[in-house]
Amino acid sequence: MSIFSRLADIVNANLNSILDKAEDPAKMVRLIIQEMEDELVRERSNLARFLAEKKDLFRQVERHQERVLEWQTKAELALSRDREDLARAALLEKSKQQDLLNALQREQQVIAESIDKLAEAISALEAKLVDARSRQQAMQLRERSAQSRIKVQDRVRHSENASAVDKFDRMERKIDELEAKADIYSQSKGLDQSFAELEVDDAISRELEKLKAKMKPTPADAAPQANLNKEQ
Repeated sequence: MSIFSRLADIVNANLNSILDKAEDPAKMVRLIIQEMEDELVRERSNLARFLAEKKDLFRQVERHQERVLEWQTKAELALSRDREDLARAALLEKSKQQDLLNALQREQQVIAESIDKLAEAISALEAKLVDARSRQQAMQLRERSAQSRIKVQDRVRHSENASAVDKFDRMERKIDELEAKADIYSQSKGLDQSFAELEVDDAISRELEKLKAKMKPTPADAAPQANLNKEQ
């Protein structure tokens, strides 16, 4: 029957295949569960309608069974009174009621089979729904776990990056220290050279004074030289 086609599609749906194609599996699961819940409500309503029709058919069957017996009784009464014409007419009405009864009983059988199939399909859908909800909870746990791992990895990467930055800073500080030492050494070397130059200059000055003193004429040498100048 057509009423089972959609239900069968849902019951037999491959949930994993749908999720593989979904951009947001969690959202797809929620939509599927919602669709299954809506379908379950519709099919339960159909089942309630079938059960109501079953009760109505049961009443109609009972009524026509009574009519069949009633016309049977009338036919027998007509024959007992030698009214074959009335008996014939009663049997004709009985036949009509029997045909209606047979049609109602066939419909009653169809409704009973439909109820059984629908109840079985609803049971299967309920089981699928329970499984889907369970898997939804499992997916939510997996999603939270994955998000937690991502946060941990982010913190680890941040820590590693911070560690690398710290190492870089330490290297810069070492370079700064080396440059400072080089500057101090350069300044120290300059001072040493300056003092050395001062010492050399002082030594030269002393030698120059000695040389001047040595070359300065003595008083004894100065007199002959003075007389010589006068004569000239």
